[in-house]
Amino acid sequence: MRLGIIDVGSNTVHLLVVDARPGSSPVPYHSQRSVLRLMRYLAPDESITEEGVALILTSLREAVAQVEQIQVDDLIVTVTSAIREAANGEEVLARVERETGLRPQVLSGEDEARITMLAVRRWLGWSAGEILLFDIGGGSFEIAQGADEYPDVQVSLPLGAGRSTINYLIEDPPPQEAILDLREHATQVFTEVRDTTFAERPKPKRVVGTSKTIRSLARLIGGPPDPDTGDLAPLHYAGLREWEPVMARMPSDVRKFLPGITPERAYQIMAGAVVLRSAMKVFKVPTLTISPWALREGIVLRYIDSLDSTGAEPPLQSSMQP
Repeated sequence: MRLGIIDVGSNTVHLLVVDARPGSSPVPYHSQRSVLRLMRYLAPDESITEEGVALILTSLREAVAQVEQIQVDDLIVTVTSAIREAANGEEVLARVERETGLRPQVLSGEDEARITMLAVRRWLGWSAGEILLFDIGGGSFEIAQGADEYPDVQVSLPLGAGRSTINYLIEDPPPQEAILDLREHATQVFTEVRDTTFAERPKPKRVVGTSKTIRSLARLIGGPPDPDTGDLAPLHYAGLREWEPVMARMPSDVRKFLPGITPERAYQIMAGAVVLRSAMKVFKVPTLTISPWALREGIVLRYIDSLDSTGAEPPLQSSMQP
């Protein structure tokens, strides 16, 4: 069957269409993104402005038009932290349903961590053992750990690349004092969760990074993907430490020319680098394995599991109206 996933994140509306059947890896059929950068459309009361809502609706209509042309068998629409945490999030969701006919499903930060861990586990396999997972979105930073398909512990922190940029690194390029403030804040937050939520977990066998921000940094630091496998080289803390001050001196319209840094990520990649390096330092991570599978692939895998009636957790509900 052909399944469509529309993920409304903080930075993009991403449509992924795959061909899926039980017992097989999902086969990508179509992918497209519309840039949102919703953190730029937050009012002082943390509500999404009318301009931001209009951008969401336009992007969703474009995705739906593509879905109708492709003729998918089912469609799932999800929203994450930007709308989830907005002061007018419920009103935005009601308007989306009223004007597009879609029924978006709100994923909590814990949902994001759990579903992403499933995707990472399926990608790496059981031999990866105990996994510690870092996932940077636009609005939130998820950390999860466990030895199974779903994590034993997970947290969602308001340290996404877009949110950290708006809160700390609004100047372009940012002054050194602002970078130090963000690093100090992130270090404090990561230290607290390390010493509480993750205090009883064993040392991970593998530390894995997902998300476009981490993949972009891995591409910048480690070079192009392997020509045979398409895999990115691991992201090393030492390389991130060397590149961070280089990026700090560049405005975003220069960063976008760096290898792996797309124009829509150039403005917030600096904050992503600072936050990621802080997490790696606090958790004593010298190297991150990069997983190409993340949240969207996890949603697809849960859906496939339900088709096979394997007793897996129920899939997210269809967003298509009868």
